[in-house]
Amino acid sequence: MIAVAALMLPGAASAAPPSPAELYGPLFEAVQRERVFDDGKTFVDATARARPEAILTAYEQERPATREALRAFVERHFILPGDGAQDTADNLVAHIGGLWPQLTRPPLDPPAGSSALALPAPYVVPGGRFREIYYWDSYFTMLGLKVDGRDDLVEAMLADFVSLIERYGHIPNGTRSYYLSRSQPPFFALMVGLSDNDSPALARARLAALRAEHAYWMRGAACAGTHGACERVVRMPDGSLLNRYWDDKATPRDESWAEDVATARESNRDPAIVYRHLRAGAESGWDFSSRWLSDPARLATIRTTDIVPVDLNSLLWTLETTIARRCRASAEAACAGTFAALAERRHAAINRYLWNGSQARFGDWDRESRRLTPVLSAATLYPLFAGIASRDQARAVASTVRKDLLAPGGLRTTLARTGQQWDAPNGWAPLQWVAAEALKNYGEHALARTIAARWVATVERTWRGTGKMLEKYDIEEQRPGGGGEYPLQDGFGWTNGVTRALIAELDETGAGREAR
Repeated sequence: MIAVAALMLPGAASAAPPSPAELYGPLFEAVQRERVFDDGKTFVDATARARPEAILTAYEQERPATREALRAFVERHFILPGDGAQDTADNLVAHIGGLWPQLTRPPLDPPAGSSALALPAPYVVPGGRFREIYYWDSYFTMLGLKVDGRDDLVEAMLADFVSLIERYGHIPNGTRSYYLSRSQPPFFALMVGLSDNDSPALARARLAALRAEHAYWMRGAACAGTHGACERVVRMPDGSLLNRYWDDKATPRDESWAEDVATARESNRDPAIVYRHLRAGAESGWDFSSRWLSDPARLATIRTTDIVPVDLNSLLWTLETTIARRCRASAEAACAGTFAALAERRHAAINRYLWNGSQARFGDWDRESRRLTPVLSAATLYPLFAGIASRDQARAVASTVRKDLLAPGGLRTTLARTGQQWDAPNGWAPLQWVAAEALKNYGEHALARTIAARWVATVERTWRGTGKMLEKYDIEEQRPGGGGEYPLQDGFGWTNGVTRALIAELDETGAGREAR
């Protein structure tokens, strides 16, 4: 057995700074409980005008008793955030190009009293309420930056992510103190693949960062036990190791405190268990989806950490093969052999546990029932995206996609209409890219082009009607999406990146004009 836990690199990660909940305690709870702001993220993104102790002393003295008084107190003691990307052109490609400067932020040395994390280089934010860099969003944003010749920003964002790994041991969900207890789908290996910089020093730093990220995801291997699980690691029935989403905390999320408290109350379960499942759902990026629910109609039945997801494990296979390849390139034979063996074992476990031939799909494995969950989702395409599916598996998945997941406006996320944003009728930019690339990998070019063209048409139709690039879309009706725990956001980083990259690919195949 390869000792995965022993792959940790020397050196300790920096201590995590306190989150707003930890800093402001009773004030934080009062503001979130009374819903002083429509979006719970507003307060946790505010910048304090004084030291936390002084603000808390003032709060204890004043004890504002009403929602209005609380808001007035916050506005006196904090600088509230504000955003907004504006329309700049009457051509979709030009419009996307015009949004990059609006969504780009300079290197950040946060002021005292901010929950933001420092970043050494410029970066691109999604937009709207998402005022900081986000992990998996950034890969899809980078695709568009690459097409538009903004390699400078691709390299800058890679520098930011390496810096985060060096400081904290992983890439957090986003660059806020309250996001440090979790990560997001591990796309860093694919981000590194977008770089054209062949500096040996950069190659060494990036390889070290890749290995550190792998160690973070596998940190629970030593305590998973026989047929058990620990942190982000699950020991499968045959002893092999796969991974799950997790969060190091079991408290309400700072940015969604009131919503999480209400969900836990409705669940009639131990609140700490519900909070962990909600936080793990946020680490998945699919927050929230029927993928994680026992009863698709009730968020309170969430059980994310009981599920072994196919997308996560496909991405970790990519991480392992990338490390093996880069170790070979740097003449580190032992490292290359270790990670190649880990990837081979993960591949075998994915085939054994996350594939159902009779249903012609990859899926998520339920630790309790010891079989795939019944949810067909766009995540079924991730093994094709990674390149670990067989030809027969790929043909079967393509048939399932054509029959069940292809919608008038792109690729469906799931087939369930639950009111959660990662379910029908919503479609999401990252899933369109994963699907199109996955299908191209196995020669399903016509289906890949159909998904890409329908998505671009949906984005353009909605943009012409609203003037906005949106976070998600209703791909049944080809209009703005809905659902979830916050209002629909515009900006929008990954929609811009994926749409720009798909337009470029459609242009190369002669389908671009039809798509637009």
